[in-house]
Amino acid sequence: MTEWAIGQVLDAVASAVPDRVMTVCGDRRSTFAESAVRTRRWANFLADRGLGVNRDDAERQRWECGQDRVALLLRNDLYLDVLLGCLKARTVPVNVNPSYTAPEIADLVGYLRPSAVVYHRGVGPVLNEAVPDRSGLLSVVLDDGSDAPELPDAVPFAHALECGDPDRVIETSPDDLAMLCTGGTTGRPKGVLWRQADLYVSAMNGADHESMSVLHDFAQLTGQSWFAVSPLSHAAGVFTACAGLLAGQTIVLYDDRERFDAGRALVVAEQERVALMTIVGDAYAGPLVAELRRRHYDLSGLFGIGTGGAATNPVYRRALLELLPHVTLIEGYGSSETGGMGFGRSTRGAEVETFAPMPGGAAISADRTRFLQPGDEEIGWAARIGRVPMGYLDDREATLRTFPEIDGQRVAVPGDRVQLAADGTIRLFGRDALVINTGGEKVFVEEVEEVLRAIPEIVDALVVGRPSRRWGTEVVALICGAPIAAELLRSRCRERLAGYKVPKDFLAVPEIRRLGNGKPDYRWARARAAAAGTESRP
Repeated sequence: MTEWAIGQVLDAVASAVPDRVMTVCGDRRSTFAESAVRTRRWANFLADRGLGVNRDDAERQRWECGQDRVALLLRNDLYLDVLLGCLKARTVPVNVNPSYTAPEIADLVGYLRPSAVVYHRGVGPVLNEAVPDRSGLLSVVLDDGSDAPELPDAVPFAHALECGDPDRVIETSPDDLAMLCTGGTTGRPKGVLWRQADLYVSAMNGADHESMSVLHDFAQLTGQSWFAVSPLSHAAGVFTACAGLLAGQTIVLYDDRERFDAGRALVVAEQERVALMTIVGDAYAGPLVAELRRRHYDLSGLFGIGTGGAATNPVYRRALLELLPHVTLIEGYGSSETGGMGFGRSTRGAEVETFAPMPGGAAISADRTRFLQPGDEEIGWAARIGRVPMGYLDDREATLRTFPEIDGQRVAVPGDRVQLAADGTIRLFGRDALVINTGGEKVFVEEVEEVLRAIPEIVDALVVGRPSRRWGTEVVALICGAPIAAELLRSRCRERLAGYKVPKDFLAVPEIRRLGNGKPDYRWARARAAAAGTESRP
């Protein structure tokens, strides 16, 4: 079997369906042939500037990177072309959320130590504040229609393409690295290092094809339109988009220069006759439900809505299936550290609460010494075997902890607590870093959040822990929505939760803050809960 570098797959698909539209974003439509040339020009521009491999594989540990990093502070437009061109240049593109503040960008850039940074013009002022001294750092700017001032040291992306050779093909390797920064929901993002061949199989629905003809034949059989609604700066978005385009599908991207608007997204879905939409949990599902209730859209071509990267409230799941009864809701479970781990397919009247494991999906015991078997009652850890990452950039301790060996196999353990049901499906309890130990009892915050979000008056909710003299840590809920008495909230929670899981305090907030990728901002929530606790003390 033959392993593949990701850029090789793109070129193979482009040679099979050159005139098929590969990406749509706003007014821009780009064919596979156009993107193949654009990515080649971009790769050669980077190579001509001296970027690429700078350290032999044999000389480095698995948490080290021997290739130049390129930080991407980009909105969705041309994101995929920039990313794929970086991979063709044997550099390592790294997602940096363009919604981050200057201190967050400065901290992340200091950790990543990139050789180049590519950004949309509108992000330039924040980048300039974060990294005012960019000497020795190649800066490339993409036009996004912004009137933000030009940074004096930046090379326009259009000029970079003009400089790049459109014909020279850089020889790449399946061992070349790719990197994904984690979302930073509970701490600073970490760079997850993958071999490209492993990332292609584990996260992008690829395989070890014996020849290019297999890729050609498959691409000619595809051609649907997939709508990646969430930002590509988030792993869930780029996984879905690459899985589609590397199979020959047309990828429609949400033009995210402005904040997400459900009506605008549904108009795009209607106009492009998309077959699949992918979103990130409640941040997208809630507004979509509200808009579908407001007016009718012709979504007769839509067969699936994929959601992952953050939990989707069962209330929204049921609402989507009622409003779009012909659609299958596909809830994916995975992470930057594992790629796809499992999925659940729900249809109207037939919802599922667990995830069917994908190849490599598994669960291990709480002490991380053995693999759990179907029907084990123990709550252990989600795990993936087989095609897993190399490690975390420059972090030996975290690499050995998250990617240990069990029974002679290297395993990825992303930190989620799970149980293996008797039928072999995975029941997800939540991220261990978010578990609250209150009075010696463990509370999985996502379980409490699900109950709160099912209350009609509540629009959104987050649950965090707060220091307590009596309990050590107490459960606190931040909620937004219509006013509702705390005692009524407690009463409704007690109907579905054990007493120790019921929040000790409910804090009304105007909105629940979420990160740019749609995930909840638990750091903000903990700070808000701590401040409220301090304010209430005598």
